[in-house]
Amino acid sequence: MIPRCCSQACLRTGRRAIARYPQTQPIKPSTTAFRSFSQWYPRPTPRITGNPRKASNFSQPRRTNTFRAAARDLYKEYPFSVTLASFCIITACLGLIYANYVYKSYIIGEFAAYPEPIARHLRRALFYSNHDLQPENAVKYYMKALDLATEMGLDPLSDEILGVKFQLASFLEKQLHQPKTAIEVLERVKAHCVAWEKEFGSLDRQREKRTRVLGQVVRVSVKLGELYAAPEVMETEHAEASLVYAVTTLLKEQERRQSEGVKEGEGDWIGADEIGGALESLANHYESRSQHYLATPLYLQAVSLISPRDCHAVTLMTNLSASLSQQLSPSTPYDPPVDRTALTSNARTWALKALDTAAVIQPPERNQECDEGCAVAMHNLGEFAEMEGDVAEARRRYVEAESLSKAIGFEEGVKASRGRLKLLNER
Repeated sequence: MIPRCCSQACLRTGRRAIARYPQTQPIKPSTTAFRSFSQWYPRPTPRITGNPRKASNFSQPRRTNTFRAAARDLYKEYPFSVTLASFCIITACLGLIYANYVYKSYIIGEFAAYPEPIARHLRRALFYSNHDLQPENAVKYYMKALDLATEMGLDPLSDEILGVKFQLASFLEKQLHQPKTAIEVLERVKAHCVAWEKEFGSLDRQREKRTRVLGQVVRVSVKLGELYAAPEVMETEHAEASLVYAVTTLLKEQERRQSEGVKEGEGDWIGADEIGGALESLANHYESRSQHYLATPLYLQAVSLISPRDCHAVTLMTNLSASLSQQLSPSTPYDPPVDRTALTSNARTWALKALDTAAVIQPPERNQECDEGCAVAMHNLGEFAEMEGDVAEARRRYVEAESLSKAIGFEEGVKASRGRLKLLNER
């Protein structure tokens, strides 16, 4: 312990020292012990690393590179790769747009008339029938769609539901090669339509629907005639009955409209092209059974309904000429004798008319059917000349028919004309 006297002496000595050295500024307490971390370790200032000559660039505004300039530089350095990449990107974008268009237009748009539950089954049915062929699944989903339509109370004779049934019949015929099963489907459709027409067709409020349903009866009957005549079925009686029913129904309705007039709300009847098609189908059936006396008037009526600018008119005229040349009426005691010369002359007239009609038709209306019709007409002219004993004219026509058939790639015509020339040379 320091004695009190010593401590007082020390204080007096310190006061004299302070008085001898006066301070110009007041004494501040030291803050060394209270410095912050940043004061002890200050942040380093940025320094330029690299070539010091380029330091002056920082004092100038930097040039901004645009996308176009960058793309140009990249193309100059890698021309092939950039071109290939651009092509792939554009192709992918176009493909995506097209896929979206197809999906919206064909996959979704085609079934817009159906409720979504039915449309879902129909999409699956078409997938299993057109893309991934699974007949059992395709038929199953077609039947599910039809059953669901019945449960939902949709009109079974509407165009949409009948279209599903027609699609099912077409699938059974063309892809499964089951024409008999397709016949069963179409016979049910026909029976339903006929029953509805008999019961409700006379009602005034059903006039428009009657026209539509009766038109479907005609179309289904024509198709049934085709299926019954198929080689897998070969039920010619049923084929003839179906075709006769179609033509009779068609002409009867047409005659009623002409005599009574079109009633309000009935709508348009079947067009001339479809009428001609039904008549031609029945005429072809009669011709296949060598009943040319029945086929001839049907061909003649079909020709009168078709446009002369249609290549199918050439085919009809050619068939008419062939039917006339082979026409033999039933032999009964009361029938007059058949004048073969007159029939052959009429047949030649129609064959020449077929050639004249084909000569007028120009592309784009002209197609392969016109050329094949001309070849057949020339061949028939050769046969007509041969029937009359004019061998030179027959040979000339056969040569022309063979040349034309060879030029258009019509192998059947080439074979037929060569066969007739061979027979003429052997005489």
